[in-house]
Order: sequence, then C-alpha cells, then structure tokens
Amino acid sequence: MSPVVLPTQSAAVLYGPRDLRVESRALFPPHHGECQVQVLSTGLCGSDLHYFLAGRNGDFAIQAPLVLGHEAAGVITSIGPGVAANYPNLRVGTRVAIEAGVMCKNCKHCMDGRYNLCKNMRFCSSAKTFPHLDGTLQEKMNHPAHVLHPIPDNVSFDQAALAEPLSVLLHASRRAGVCATSPSLTLPSKLSSTPPPVSVFPSTTYTPDPSSKKVLVLGVGAIGLLACALARSLGITRICAVDINQGRLDFAMQEGFVDKDGAFCLSLPPKVNGHAGKEKEDPMLALNRSKQNALSALEKFSEPDGFDVVYECTGAESCIQMAIHTAVTGGKIALVGMGTPNVHLPLAAAALREVDLIGSFRYANTYPDALQLLSTSSANSSWDLGEKVSRLVTHHFDLADAKRAFEVLAKGKDESGGVVLKIAIGPRQS
Repeated sequence: MSPVVLPTQSAAVLYGPRDLRVESRALFPPHHGECQVQVLSTGLCGSDLHYFLAGRNGDFAIQAPLVLGHEAAGVITSIGPGVAANYPNLRVGTRVAIEAGVMCKNCKHCMDGRYNLCKNMRFCSSAKTFPHLDGTLQEKMNHPAHVLHPIPDNVSFDQAALAEPLSVLLHASRRAGVCATSPSLTLPSKLSSTPPPVSVFPSTTYTPDPSSKKVLVLGVGAIGLLACALARSLGITRICAVDINQGRLDFAMQEGFVDKDGAFCLSLPPKVNGHAGKEKEDPMLALNRSKQNALSALEKFSEPDGFDVVYECTGAESCIQMAIHTAVTGGKIALVGMGTPNVHLPLAAAALREVDLIGSFRYANTYPDALQLLSTSSANSSWDLGEKVSRLVTHHFDLADAKRAFEVLAKGKDESGGVVLKIAIGPRQS
C-alpha cells in the first residue's frame, strides 16, 4: 500500500526573536468535532509583536516553533466527524470568526460560564502552555467547532477578525457595568426596565442606560480605539482619551472615536540620569507626576469631577496611577492593558473614594454579541461600528510578507510616515 500523501500549506512560523519564517507544512484532516478553516484575515496585536521581537510575551517564552496570530476569520473548507450532527449551522462554505481559546469545558470556571479563567485553556499563538497551540498565520487550520462563530453576511473578514479584540472590550465593559451582562447583548434603545436573566458574569452589574456615563480611555492604540468605538455604540455620548501619540489622537478625533475636545496628549517623562527609560523614576515623584497629569487632563476636558468609567488600555504604571485620579468618586477602572507586572498605586485615593479597580482577562461568551454589534445598527444612529472598525485596519499584507508586516508594526509608522493602527494579514478584500 502506498503511503498517504498529505497536502501542504504555508504558515508563518516563529523560531526566535525576529526569526519568522514562511514555510510549507503538512495539512492534516480535521479531527472529531473540528472544522478546517481557510484563514482569510488575521489581525496582528501587541502580544504577537512581543513574541516576534523577543521570542516571549512576559513570562511566556516560546519553547518550540510557533505560528502566531489569534484575531482571525475565514471560511470552513471541510468538517470532521460529529460536526454535522452537533453543529448544523457549520458546514463547508460557512464564513466564521475564530475564537482562539480552547477551554476544557469541565472545570469550575467553565461550568460557571467564566471559561476565560480556565486553568486548562489552550490559546492559539500563546506560549503559556506546552506543546503550544499554533495560531492563525497559516493558510488553513483545524479548530474545534464549538469556538467557531458564523459571520453575518454584512460583516467582512477583516471586521470579523476584529471581533476578537472587540470581545476583550465587551467583556471589560460587562465587568465594569457599562453594558448588559445577559448572554445575548441588547442595545440600550431596546432595553426594558426588567433586568435580564441571571448573568454568567455574577460579579458585574446590569446597567439599563449607559448613555449618561462619561468614559475616559487611556491609550488609543487599536484596543483603546475599540474601547471608544464600543462606548459610542452603546450610546455613551461623552468619550475622551489620553495618549502620548498626537497622530493617534488626531485620528481618534477625526473619525469620531472621541469628542472634539476629548483628546489630551501626554508629555513623556523626563530622562532619568540622561537615559529615558533606563532607570526608574523615584516612586513618589512618579506618583505625583501621574496625579498632576491626571489633573491636567481633567482640566483640559472640563471634567473636574472625573469620569464614571476609565478604560486603562496601556498597562503602563503611570497610566494605571493616572486612572485612579481621573475616575469620579464611586467610579470604575477597567484594567485592559497588560504591561508592568508590579506597580506602585495611590491606593488610598482609590479606597477612600470607592474607586473600583476591575481586572479583565480576555473574554467569555462575547463572540455572538460582538458579531451582532458589528452587523447591526447601534444605539447611536449616527455611528456605524462595523464601518469604524474597518478604519482601524490601516495596512494589509500577504502571508508571504508576514515578517515585513511585523517590522512595520514594530516601527509604528509605514514607509510614508503613516500611522500604523492595525495590520491585517491575508488576501486583500474587495
């Protein structure tokens, strides 16, 4: 009997810092409960960039060659045994968004509906678990059917890929009580006075009318801009942002992500002993600087009492400190950014004013709602979330040019000096 010859496909494989190789790999058929998906769009994010530049993301270093990418969408090209019977909405030709985390479905967190906290979670493109689970920077991949989500007809592959970071913000918004926590999102214009069924997020608060809230976003990279975009979609009318990059703030204002008077460009801290970032500033001086920056921002925004909800999207120590001082008494801070592992905090300024610091990790039960938001009219009739999300994709590259895409992302500007927000890898969509 002659041996079975498997088809091959291209994949962008990381071997070490900046050592990304596009190579040919065997393509196996999908296992039981899996679908094979042709990946048509993958968005690059900060964690992908960390792996590319350093071969690690925080404590998680790659131990074997790893395919990066986890913000993705594509088309099902084949289905494994058991899929047709258990997932009738998934068939060959179905357009799907790929939820990158594969949970165990058996632990307490999974049973409670908080599977983002599953200790046995395997996440595409993450080196946290070994053997690693390859990501989406490949032509085709096999993925469990239960974490594939059909895409509405009016949502593009690029938009559907960004349902992943949008899910991060939707989860954070639920945790911070900005939007409904029911398994099926209801936009504010349609909410009744009757609270939804018991949520799978028991620690969050049901909020029937978020439009009265004032929101501040610290950091307007792609994830921060999505925070602004989601807030607009939920009907929030007062949205401001702080960043160190004036170009990003200009984009946010021009595109309506923030209010016309809602952008504050933060000056970089002075060099310490002549070397910026090489030595840490004295903690007390840094705390005082952050407080002064917060007061300057509030003065600029004419919001002396602060903001009801602050999305901290940088992970930088100074911004976390600043978040506490920019939150209103009784306000909430959603900790979205991942950065400095240990920080000095003005804890009394939070505790004595009942400012809640809310941790938020990835997402759970958000994809259907994220895709619905991208597909349907928002509570703000002048705001098209899907169209605005498309504006975040500033650059496209083919899979063969994945390494160049990462280099451009690392620089933050393209060859023409244009601002890089989100890079999508895959065939250019018409």
